[in-house]
Amino acid sequence: MNQLKPQGKGYESRTRTNIRWLAIWGVAWVGTSLVMALGPLFLWHKALVLTLLAVGLNLCVGVRWILANKKYIEEQDELQRRVYLNALGITAGVALIGGIPFSVLDAFHMIPVHADIAHLIMLMALTFVVSTVYGMWRYR
Repeated sequence: MNQLKPQGKGYESRTRTNIRWLAIWGVAWVGTSLVMALGPLFLWHKALVLTLLAVGLNLCVGVRWILANKKYIEEQDELQRRVYLNALGITAGVALIGGIPFSVLDAFHMIPVHADIAHLIMLMALTFVVSTVYGMWRYR
């Protein structure tokens, strides 16, 4: 697991390593999410035990991704941490303030589309990217 650890202990090498681990765990989580969602349909035909194992694996990989994210945030400099945490805060706020009304509108059939979690994830991803870019531009 420590194969990705660079030789130097400098700030830049630690940042590269943290970003690499963040990407690895993020891709692993997306992969386990696909297995969890599509496995019961195409691989094991709704076998309960295998589905529960896939859910457990997804949760474990998700926890590792959260821990990698925590380490990444801890090792950023003050300005980068501020931009990142501001973007996370804005994203959480937009998700709540946009997601709950969208869900209520769907529950009362007032919108032509079904409120799906994928819509919320896309909104959160776009919000995070825009907030991060704005924060980097603001503090340049």
